[in-house]
Amino acid sequence: MNYQWYPGHMTKARRMMEENIKLIDLVIELVDARVPLASRNPDIDTLGKNKARLILLNKADLADERANKLWKDYFEKQGMFVLEVNSRSGGGIKAIHGLVQKACKEKIERDRKRGILNRPVRAMVVGIPNVGKSTFINSFAGKACTKTGNKPGVTKGKQWIRLNKSLELLDTPGILWPKFDNQEVGLKLALIGSMNDEIVPIEEMTFSLMEMLKVRYSGALLKRYGVVEEMESYAMLKDIAGKRGCLLKGEEPDMKKAAALVLEDFRSGRLGRITLEMP
Repeated sequence: MNYQWYPGHMTKARRMMEENIKLIDLVIELVDARVPLASRNPDIDTLGKNKARLILLNKADLADERANKLWKDYFEKQGMFVLEVNSRSGGGIKAIHGLVQKACKEKIERDRKRGILNRPVRAMVVGIPNVGKSTFINSFAGKACTKTGNKPGVTKGKQWIRLNKSLELLDTPGILWPKFDNQEVGLKLALIGSMNDEIVPIEEMTFSLMEMLKVRYSGALLKRYGVVEEMESYAMLKDIAGKRGCLLKGEEPDMKKAAALVLEDFRSGRLGRITLEMP
């Protein structure tokens, strides 16, 4: 299966980001802590060259705790400031202000020497669709500044948000890149919901997810559904369909419904804290 999703508004969004980058002191990039590498748009490194960088491992509460620490070390070794956050509950959000000041220390110092006092740091918030940018901004600002939704593509244009005297944020739409060189990346993005579910093969994706879980998180499927993990994925999903009442007429297993159930359990954390890639 070829995973790809690049609607027209993303080209426009990328152009808008290129035009605004000259106004920016800091790039705040949100990644999904369950797939920190797959959920990074490679274009952001080019776009944010010579800018201070802050990586937020969002949805850290859904990811493997040990893996979060490894990814934090990985990005810090590349000269980036890194923080684990949970935008929905506000976990880690309070620490951001201090880290922004630290990341932009040189810029603040330069302004002070020029006699420019109290000019706010301007930060661009970037990330792929459905990584939680709008939820993060609303949580950070302490009020509803942006539209949020549990589906990709809610933010369509740019908007400036003044948080306080020392920080202004530029919210940008979530953008993917035109072509995935590695379909493994496409699969992981589809699994976390960064593509439109209507255009991806739910059953095929769920089989892949189950195979990953059997290798990395042995026992997770057994604990949640009471299935034998030694079975192949099709037989296992069929068993889950029967156990969870996902049935068509004539008691036939509804494989699509069962696949959607497993996928939702993964996305919501009901299968446990899971990270699908390691540094």
